[in-house]
Amino acid sequence: MAERQKIILTRRYPPLVEERASRDYDAILNPDDRLLSSDELLSLADEAAALLICGSEKITRDVVARMPASVKVISTFSAGLDHVDLDAARERGLRIGNTPDAVTIATAEIAMLLILNAARRATEGQAMVRNRQWTGWHTMQLLGRRLDGKRLGIFGMGKIGQSLAKMARGFDMSIHYHNRSRLPPEQELDAVYHETFDSLLSISDVLSLNAPSTTETQSILNTETIGKLPEGAIVVNTARGDLIVDEDLIAALKSGRIAAAGLDVYRGEPRIHEDYYELENVFLLPHLGSATIEARNEMGFAALDNIDAVLAGREPPYGVV
Repeated sequence: MAERQKIILTRRYPPLVEERASRDYDAILNPDDRLLSSDELLSLADEAAALLICGSEKITRDVVARMPASVKVISTFSAGLDHVDLDAARERGLRIGNTPDAVTIATAEIAMLLILNAARRATEGQAMVRNRQWTGWHTMQLLGRRLDGKRLGIFGMGKIGQSLAKMARGFDMSIHYHNRSRLPPEQELDAVYHETFDSLLSISDVLSLNAPSTTETQSILNTETIGKLPEGAIVVNTARGDLIVDEDLIAALKSGRIAAAGLDVYRGEPRIHEDYYELENVFLLPHLGSATIEARNEMGFAALDNIDAVLAGREPPYGVV
């Protein structure tokens, strides 16, 4: 019987994912979910054929250069790839895969949740009830905004953006978007395409950030671009924290230029800019985008599908390099 190939699972993954990995490979697990340093990861990778990583493992050019020759593929438990130096991997001949489809619906649901909570001041309402400060209904209590008829601007109309658009149509919102390229009509579904980000900003009663973190998108929401949004707009972010300049958004929230925000991702997370904690008009979540049983299982299976394919000499189903 052939010796099973060694693979490394860098974090704790759903039980069904770990069971499959252990069934098919000599899988090295991390049951305590301890964050691994780069040196620890490289040491574990000795004689391994593959790594199943998360965004917490930074596969930099230096890490790629020091990666044992035995490692043929790194599959990341994420759609995002900003933690992997793809150019270095390509130069090395190291295959990289991700899990782009599995996160779609769950992340879009969180974006919709952020929009609803920001628009209806749910954070303040829950705090009022939990702190036993609610004294009863009255006419001007926590007045928020209805969503019907509002213009939702989606920056990044990939699969998550399209899924969010489908959900938002159920609230009778009109859909607008800016993307690197226009979608075909069957995917656009009457959404209004904007050739520039500035054009999208100008009509976005609600702005949802759904674009990946790249050199072009990092810090794209700043004082200048915030100033192009309608007065009292709502901003939500389920993409990456570094798309926003925190100090600029915080200033706009304090002044009322931005009515409310909903954030699931943060620059430098798990650290969060201290001023967000003091703002009642910000709805904060701990990076819950894909945090459903269904999505996390699907992500793990997709990541293993990438590993299975490469180690069998096939193209990975979700290969990026």
